[in-house]
Amino acid sequence: MRVLDIKRQMGPTDVQIVQELLNTVERADGHRPLSDHLWLDLVDGGHEGFAGLVAWEPGHEHLVAYAQISKGNESHSIELVVHPHHRYEMHLIGPELLSAALSEVARNGGGPVHWWVFEPTKGHEQVASGVGLTPGRTLHQMRRSLPLSSAEAAEALLVRTFVESVDDREWLELNNRAFAHHPEQGGWDGAALSARMAQPWFEPEGFVIHEIDGQMAGFCWTKVHRDMDPMLGEIYVVAVDPAHVGHGLGRSMVVSGLVNLAERGVTTAMLFVDADNEAAMRLYGKLGFRIHRTDRAFVGNVGKNRIESSR
Repeated sequence: MRVLDIKRQMGPTDVQIVQELLNTVERADGHRPLSDHLWLDLVDGGHEGFAGLVAWEPGHEHLVAYAQISKGNESHSIELVVHPHHRYEMHLIGPELLSAALSEVARNGGGPVHWWVFEPTKGHEQVASGVGLTPGRTLHQMRRSLPLSSAEAAEALLVRTFVESVDDREWLELNNRAFAHHPEQGGWDGAALSARMAQPWFEPEGFVIHEIDGQMAGFCWTKVHRDMDPMLGEIYVVAVDPAHVGHGLGRSMVVSGLVNLAERGVTTAMLFVDADNEAAMRLYGKLGFRIHRTDRAFVGNVGKNRIESSR
């Protein structure tokens, strides 16, 4: 019989135990099982709205599964990680942990929830339906080869490297204007920025800024996944100040990021984009990106009666 612990704060030992499960799943699947937002919430011990649901089973030294709730800009994100040896029990483990997670969201006042699933299957759809969640936001990972052709690279802009402690405030203001309604990227503060720059993957030379008349007009922040085969260069965040939208600056910022990645030895670029963002999908398609995989959020609205409605 499984034992489920709900932890609203994580100490170093708790984080280490969960990390062992995450490492096992990453080796099996070839990608990290938690998104950046949830990973940083975990290693920080859990911010407001956090809960870690840790599932054990007698006779097993490792965790059977782990689910996490992290509160975002406009919703609660839930992600579920099941040990590879126990995925045949997903039809039992999934509903058990998700039901407990949704009850925890209700206990904290409720609100919109997103259960993010990497490459969802019919099994995931059945589990989601069983707890009252319905298909919602779809996210594509897209890839293309590098380097760019000389004609493509000619679109790159004059950029400079982000300077920590100097550019923080101006960058945060631009980021939050550009992503005012984005569930993960909007509403950042200095702590959110600092947490990401403190990660081992952060390289200042991959965070480039374009200025117009001495003011920050756009940026492209890249991330190199050096532990992956092939090594991937990610367009991590790219944005243009809303005051400069409509002049092709967004495309040029992406090209500038791709040139930056190629100059650092990356031969495969990737990025994530919402499937319903038609303008971005067209832009990335014209820049040679093709869909590599698709992730999905199953959504609902949690209230006093738990899931009141879903869309």
